Amino acid sequence: MTLDYFKDVLFDLLNEADSFEVEDIQVRDAENLLSVLLRDGSQFELECRKSL
Repeated sequence: MTLDYFKDVLFDLLNEADSFEVEDIQVRDAENLLSVLLRDGSQFELECRKSL
């Protein structure tokens, strides 16, 4: 599995998850970061990298 494919699947999972109440997802592909803003104002950054 490639890193890009993994990031795409992760984005889709977060975007479709009703229980997380996601307000917005910003993707910074060059930095392999996903910034997730929730409706309650919480914000999280997910850094993706492939292990060897």
